[in-house]
Amino acid sequence: MNRTMTPGEWGLLLLLSILWGSSLFSLNIAAREVPAFTIVMAKVVLAAIPLVLVAGRRLRWNRRDWGGFAAMALFNDAGPFVLIAFAGPHIPTGLASVLIATNPLFTALLAHWLTRDEHMTIRHVAGVAIGFFGLAVMLGDGGFSLALPSVLAAGAFLLVSLAYSYASIFGRRFAAEKVHPMAVAAGQHCCSAVVIVPLALLMDRPWMLSMPSLPAIGALLALGLLSGALAYTIYYRVLATAGATNVVLVTFMSPVTTILMGLALLGERLSAQQGAGMALIALGLVVLDGRVLTWARASAA
Repeated sequence: MNRTMTPGEWGLLLLLSILWGSSLFSLNIAAREVPAFTIVMAKVVLAAIPLVLVAGRRLRWNRRDWGGFAAMALFNDAGPFVLIAFAGPHIPTGLASVLIATNPLFTALLAHWLTRDEHMTIRHVAGVAIGFFGLAVMLGDGGFSLALPSVLAAGAFLLVSLAYSYASIFGRRFAAEKVHPMAVAAGQHCCSAVVIVPLALLMDRPWMLSMPSLPAIGALLALGLLSGALAYTIYYRVLATAGATNVVLVTFMSPVTTILMGLALLGERLSAQQGAGMALIALGLVVLDGRVLTWARASAA
């Protein structure tokens, strides 16, 4: 595993943060006309079809691979979404983002105990802590209530974060077993579809819904093809080469790219608090990468 990511891996991680950060815009457009479970059904099906076609023979049909794909669907896709769908309305979006952003902290701890080559270092702990503090500063006070539904929702989002962390570590097995990242992304979405499609048909009865508008259809296509198919192919590619503790850094980067896209596309303004939070996140990523610190020490010597 690469402890320091290459420029190419940082570039892929940045692209991944853009794809997942932009999914909020697509989700908001689609949610105006389409129920939640139907949105996810469209997302996983639209992602699964091209991924299966592109993966082709890379998608091996054996019990071990598909057992792993089912686990990834449970911990990295369908399972977390069910929790988010039910907990989301009971907790502010900003606080939910902070809770999910505990992902690198959980991943560092789990990787330290469950892997042989991703043990925590002081530099890594410091970088994750700085990044998490920066995210908290950027999002500010989430207005959290101590009412039981809010407390349960907060617990659900922490469970989502823990599930994502375990998935990033479990997913390392595919690289060791030489399963192509495209095949893993395809298999995960196929397994998610097996769960989500019946659930959406039961809960939303999509055949009774009105035909969505062109913007809503475009948003669903973006969620499936870009935030689903392309994003997860990149995710598994970076996971295979850079390791679990590096790939989950996208959790810090996605809120930043979302705000920046809001500035560029919607004319929103950047507050001083958001700017300070972004600066702290950037500092945390620099500490995690380690090269700037190495160069500084070399120059001082």
